[in-house]
Amino acid sequence: MTDRARSTKLVFKGDKSKKKKRKHREEDTGKNDEGLDPQSWVQPDNAIQVYGPTFIMHPSEPPVCVTYDATRSRIKLHALHVELGESLLSLKPTEVSQVWVVTRVAGATTINLRTPEGKFLSCDSHGLVSSDREARGPQEEWTPVLFDDGMVAFQNIYEKYLSLDEVAGGSVSLRGDSDTVGFRERFWVKVQYEFKQKAGEEERQKVEGETKKRKIDEVGTNHIYQAWGAGRSVVSLNDKTELKKARKEGRLSEALLDRRAKLKRLAIIISQECPVADSFLVIAFVKMFAQANVMPA
Repeated sequence: MTDRARSTKLVFKGDKSKKKKRKHREEDTGKNDEGLDPQSWVQPDNAIQVYGPTFIMHPSEPPVCVTYDATRSRIKLHALHVELGESLLSLKPTEVSQVWVVTRVAGATTINLRTPEGKFLSCDSHGLVSSDREARGPQEEWTPVLFDDGMVAFQNIYEKYLSLDEVAGGSVSLRGDSDTVGFRERFWVKVQYEFKQKAGEEERQKVEGETKKRKIDEVGTNHIYQAWGAGRSVVSLNDKTELKKARKEGRLSEALLDRRAKLKRLAIIISQECPVADSFLVIAFVKMFAQANVMPA
């Protein structure tokens, strides 16, 4: 079997067979998500869940969704048709161009919005919004802000907000120079249930990792960063109480570094006083002084 590069082009699962629309389904409102199909479109509960394939709509008149015109390589606001008695939130994307792929660097609060063709949504210092760059940078970073009503605003690196702007002829376009959040800056966002769950799980693991106590391994740390003579490690014989206190205060790495620095200074002093001493003799002297608890200040 030959290895082939995996395509980054976004396609819908089961494009050949179109299913009939069902109105006011639970997955359309984003409520009671339990037991939904992984490909269902739901609303995020927090900013972390704005992740993966994303459908961005604005409740203007008529309502529009943010799409990418691959032919002209530009952003287009596509008018949505909402039937009588149907909610805007019951809609879901019908074309690949209506879907943006949201990626997030681990631990970052900002996101990148990528088109199916691999171009990133960006905004310059003048508020001009485009999507023609194939590499991400500061201008391609957005911070999603989720409000109590479920709507989302997107803030750029210049602390301005993405908004709808009416241009000549009555058409609308996107701008990125709004200072405040009002009706024009609020969007409805829907993500796939599979990625909503994935984002929530990653956030839970992150929180658990932060609350879990870090193991105090001075021997292993010194072996990596400060070993002398055939990989021999020398550790401080001071009481580990100060290390436990440092771990509780969130400065364990600093405390270990300080103890290693004192041992290193002692080794340098001995080497200067005894230039002919080999590494084994230096280690012996360092251990002797450590046992006597005589360390350089």
